[in-house]
Order: sequence, then C-alpha cells, then structure tokens
Amino acid sequence: MRRRLINSTLAVVLVVIAVFGVSLVIVETRTISNSAQESVESEALRLVGVVDSKVMEDVRLEPDVLAEQIGPSRYARIEIPGRAPVEIGTRPTGSVIRSTVTGEQGETVTVEESRSAVTDELGRTLMIIGAVALLAVIAAVLLAVRQANRLASPLTDLAETAERLGSGDPRPRHRRYGVPELDRVADVLDASAERIGRMLTAERRLAADASHQLRTPLTALSMRLEEITVTEDLDTVKEEASIALAQVERLTDVVQRLLTNSRDPRTGSAVAFDLDEVVKQQVEEWRPAYRSAGRAIVRSGKQGMRAVGTPGAVAQVLAALIENSLMHGGGTVALRTRVTGNQAVVEVTDEGPGVPSDLGARIFERTISGRNSTGIGLAVARDLAEADGGRLELLQAHPPVFALFLSRVAREREEPEKTVR
Repeated sequence: MRRRLINSTLAVVLVVIAVFGVSLVIVETRTISNSAQESVESEALRLVGVVDSKVMEDVRLEPDVLAEQIGPSRYARIEIPGRAPVEIGTRPTGSVIRSTVTGEQGETVTVEESRSAVTDELGRTLMIIGAVALLAVIAAVLLAVRQANRLASPLTDLAETAERLGSGDPRPRHRRYGVPELDRVADVLDASAERIGRMLTAERRLAADASHQLRTPLTALSMRLEEITVTEDLDTVKEEASIALAQVERLTDVVQRLLTNSRDPRTGSAVAFDLDEVVKQQVEEWRPAYRSAGRAIVRSGKQGMRAVGTPGAVAQVLAALIENSLMHGGGTVALRTRVTGNQAVVEVTDEGPGVPSDLGARIFERTISGRNSTGIGLAVARDLAEADGGRLELLQAHPPVFALFLSRVAREREEPEKTVR
C-alpha cells in the first residue's frame, strides 16, 4: 500500500510538472527572444539618433564613442551616403538577431547580436526551472512517504489489534489516528474487545463461583453417600437419602443461579461503584471466621472513594485475599484503601510469615501454592482483577502485602483516612 500511495502521488506531481513546466518553457523562450529583439531595436534607435546629430554637425564619427551606445557583445554597422561604412565590435557568425534603422540624413544603422547569447540565457532559465521541478519532486516524494506512513501504519496497527483479539487478548487499545474511517474501524475493534472481555469475565466468574459455592454442598453430599454405603439400617438409609436429595436440590439451585448470573450481560461490565461498601461488606462477612480463629480483621485508609469495576468481581478478589490470609497468614488482617495517581488501591496484609522467597511473583500462577492448597484462588483473583481493567500485585513478601489496583472516579469530597475495627 505504501508503494502504491507513493507511486500515485509521484505520478500526479510529474504530470503537473510536465504540463506546467512545458508551458513555462514555451513562455520563457518567447519572452527571452522578444526581450533580446526589443533590446537590439532599442540600441539601433539610440545609435541612429547619435549618428544623426553627428552628421548634422558634420563631425567625424568616432567608433569608440559610438560603442558606448550598444552592449559589449553586439555588433553595429553604420552606412552614411558618401562616406565609408563604420563598424563597431566584431560581427557575429551563424544565426543572429538583427535590427536595421534608417536615419533622417539617409544613414543606415544595423545592430546585430548572436542568437547564442539568447540560447545561453534560455539554458540558464531552463536550469532554474529544472531545479525547481526537482525540488518539487523531492518534496512530493517526502510528502507521499509521510502520507503513506500515516495511512499504512494505522492499518498495520489495526491488523495487529485484530490478531490480538483473535488470539484471546480482549483488552481494547483505545488508539485513534486522526482519520475518520480508520478511527471508525478502531472503535468497532475496541467495542468488540470490550464485549469479548465481558464474556470472558462472565466465564471466569462462573468458574470461580462454581469452585467456591459448589465445594461445600458436594462435600456434604459425599459424606451422606458414604453414610449410606456403610449402614445396613433401612431407616438410616432413607434418612441419609432424603438429606442427599436435599443436597442435590441445593446444588441444582446453586448451578441455576450461577448460569443465570453468567447469562446476565451486566455481570461482565465495569461500572462506577462505592469501594467502601465492598470493603465494609467483606470485613463484616469474614469477621466471625476470624473471631473463631482468635484473630482480628480491620479496615483503614481513605474513605468515600469510587472506583471502576464489577463490584461482585472486586468482592471475590478481596474474599480470596482475606481467605488466603486466614488460611496461611497470622495475626491481625488489615484492609487499607489509598490513592495513587488516578487509581484506587486496596491493600490486604497480615502479620504472618509471608510468601516464601522461592515463589515470589509466581504466587499468582495456577497450581502454585506455598501450603497444602489448590493454588487456584490467587490466580482466579488476578484474572478477575485484570478482566475489569485493574491488576493484582504482591507489593511485599514479608510481611505479605497484596494490592488491588482499580481505576478511580474523582469525587469533589473524599473522607480522610480512618481505621475501623
């Protein structure tokens, strides 16, 4: 495409130069020729006037004096009746420009100039025209290359965006190029990326919810079935079977609710929400579990912040971090909210031993765990955070500090930092 744009632009410029250049050459040729002819005629008239005055005064004609009336490269011949002709300069050979004028006393003055002088001047003019045309061609090539890059680079970029989208990376790039047609294509690709991102978020949320919400009913159902297999009492079998059926109905309700949520198009869309409400809800939900373990959970930091994300997904990320601290950490667990740039940050830390040094950033990889656990919780939490345009990071390993970064919505008034137990 770049080559086609450059060739087409260059072809247009060359046609324009050819049309106007030929016209300009013709005009300049005629102008220079006419100017030279008029100059010769003007010198002939001036010289015949001087000769007339000399003849009337009966003064001898001095060639050196008369030579001052014509150009140094021109030749003049003065013929006066009854006198010898007077010649000034060297008579040119070949093609000449000539002007002959007859004076009042019958004298004849002829002024000649070699046409080669006109040809030389015309050559200098053509060189200037050629230089200007060459500069125009160079400028056209540079402009064509710039314009081709301006059009071809966005197309290449859009192709890469489409390839990324097809390979499973649904993050919109939000790049615009100042060309309405290309910007329209970019808008469509970004909208498609957002839709795909929402669908992937819904699938990830479904998998995460299923792994957490189905685990307990399945465990209870497994226990009831084990009771049935080891007992021979018919009444016990009926009782355990009834309880197992109730567990199956519970599982059915959980699955139905998960499927309903996954089909809701709003579940995968990021919205502006009150971050304090999500943090407060998680602290209250997990406080009984921490109290049973003889530990405490507190929250602190800046209040009144609004962030962009999916409240349910943010709650699941925080729940995963809090559960991780309950299982593997120690002491008081603290949730702290703060602001950095245009982002809202929720930090979760405890007083435990922290993340083993041999794991580091690998703690977010699936099946990676420092204890006897599945290693899926933090990986799912990271995926949920990234699906909403945020990110989950391990800021410090000892003691552990996990941070959830979300886009922040600016508010006119935000409450100062405080601690809530």
